[in-house]
Amino acid sequence: MLKNTVILLMASALAALLWIRYGTPVPPEVKPPPPDAITTILHQAHENPSLAGASIGLCILNSKGEVVKDVSATTAFIPASSLKTLTTATALEILGPDFHFTTELKSTSPLKDGIIQGDLIIIGGGDPMLKLDDLKAWAADLKQRGLTRITGGIRADSSFFSGSLYNDFWNWGDIGNGYGSGISGLNLNHNRYIVVFRAGPEVGSAAELLGINLEVPDAAWKNDVTTGPADSGDGVVIHGGESTTAIHLRGTVPLGAAKFQAKGAVPDPARFAAHHFRAILMASGIQVGDKTSTTPATHSLLKHDSPPLLDIITSIHATSDNHETECVFRMLGVKAGKPPADVIREHWKSRGLEFIGLRMEDGCGLARADFIRPLDLARLQYFAAKGPQGTAYKASLLSKDGLTWKGGAMSGIRTFTGYAKTKSGEEFCYALMLNHYTDGKAVSELSQQIMDAILGL
Repeated sequence: MLKNTVILLMASALAALLWIRYGTPVPPEVKPPPPDAITTILHQAHENPSLAGASIGLCILNSKGEVVKDVSATTAFIPASSLKTLTTATALEILGPDFHFTTELKSTSPLKDGIIQGDLIIIGGGDPMLKLDDLKAWAADLKQRGLTRITGGIRADSSFFSGSLYNDFWNWGDIGNGYGSGISGLNLNHNRYIVVFRAGPEVGSAAELLGINLEVPDAAWKNDVTTGPADSGDGVVIHGGESTTAIHLRGTVPLGAAKFQAKGAVPDPARFAAHHFRAILMASGIQVGDKTSTTPATHSLLKHDSPPLLDIITSIHATSDNHETECVFRMLGVKAGKPPADVIREHWKSRGLEFIGLRMEDGCGLARADFIRPLDLARLQYFAAKGPQGTAYKASLLSKDGLTWKGGAMSGIRTFTGYAKTKSGEEFCYALMLNHYTDGKAVSELSQQIMDAILGL
């Protein structure tokens, strides 16, 4: 003990002599710099019991594409709808902002003396935006040309997109609901209908099915919807499936709702389109037969082009529509003759971005089997902004108060990706991904704190 004390005194004396002789003070103890705002926010989040077990990933890139913040950025997360940016950014660069989907109307014989001796065939081109009004415009055009009768019937060709209407990794609870409507080569009104309910007199009582806005051919409805608390919101779950006629309505509507609406997915889009076009033609005074043939379509009558791709992508970013995104995703595959996920990987690799740990089962993020690293999602934004369609891409995203973004949300999943322009004028690319949480309010508060901190960089 005494020996140590003597050594310390001698060291102190030596330091003093050095300072007197050379004017060189002993360096003070080096203290670590105070943590930045984002580090502090994340530290508090990890101590928050409401976020226990949650996974948080964050990547921020500066204007040179350099990583300035990395929190589990090389760990793959489930992205939900922020995955849509891979589809939309790729489509803008490969297909171009002025690309159109085309739907065509043909017949098996020419229009002669007001009659078509045979069938009308609607040939789909994958358009996600085709509406009833577009078919009404066709009917008006045909009537103006003098058509009074079609001896055959109405056929629908949806073969433009092959395979199932639904992705193999979409949940059973998704595919009957409007947000999970099927992807066909021929789509009408986003392949959706609206069911209307009246809540029962008390919680737990049966809700009455008032009607459906668009007829679904041969549908058999089973209504098990009940009444939930007044503030329970939309609890309706519709169970359908590809080409089914049995549609089960389950879940709850809020107490007091007189006309509560929920969206469902059409089980057979091609049949749905043919059925409604026939009804439109009949309503306009054109007679249509009941039986169709297998005679090839040889005469082109009309064509309908979708809005330009940039308008569709702007709609996707604003509404996060899965159906619109999947049609664009599948079109990338059709044009290249290979799986669309491969098209996306190869395109960005050629641009200098190679995805690591990416699993892309669909183009919209509805599949929980999708995952991507925050680093790659942030880098996508960087490369897209620097690319030939960068200005159009960024303008198509949501934007407010310095933030430009595409978000994603499913049960236990919340993500954001895009751009942040700080007060200093520098623009950062970011990806914030939160998985496996149970408290949505706590996640919303954390997300807002991080976004505010990014703007303060």
